[in-house]
Amino acid sequence: MTIETNSQTVFGHRRTIKWLLILAVGMFGFGFAMVPLYKLVCSVTGWNSIDSNSAQASTADISQEIDLDRTVTVTFDGTINAGLPWEFKPLVRKLEVTPGKSYKADFYVKNYSNREIVGQAIPGITPWQGTEHFHKTECFCFTQQTLAAGESRVMPLRFTVDARLPKEIKFLTLSYTLMDTDRSALKANAGLVKH
Repeated sequence: MTIETNSQTVFGHRRTIKWLLILAVGMFGFGFAMVPLYKLVCSVTGWNSIDSNSAQASTADISQEIDLDRTVTVTFDGTINAGLPWEFKPLVRKLEVTPGKSYKADFYVKNYSNREIVGQAIPGITPWQGTEHFHKTECFCFTQQTLAAGESRVMPLRFTVDARLPKEIKFLTLSYTLMDTDRSALKANAGLVKH
């Protein structure tokens, strides 16, 4: 009875380990697939699309009026996708902006690895109702960023919060997730997990 119980326990542990490994590989693969999936979702829905925002916002798209009667607090956030050996952060965490006026905010990035890496910043606005009223006229997120080993730089963002932003929205958060777009790392690590 004890041998049979131990055998079942070992089989149960092996099955659990197998499922955990499958889950880990799936999560790793999903992390690398996020950029293309994000582009696909954005192209279908039109939300926060990298491609549609890759050209400067035209003045026809932005309300020319300035709403001097209110301010909106814009908070900036920067995160890095797991495994990317970069530092990435906004140099200013928060700005009080007047809707209709143009503003600039800078982000700092540094590559701590010993090789060149190409990254892409994926933007997101919360609450989502403010997305169509947040216009990026210059942004590092429009293109991929290539940093040499040990290189650092300050990346500018120029934006306007449209005066047509609903009055009940008093706070906006612009978040970026910086992702490694190099698929060779995925191919190199794919052979590490054995079934």
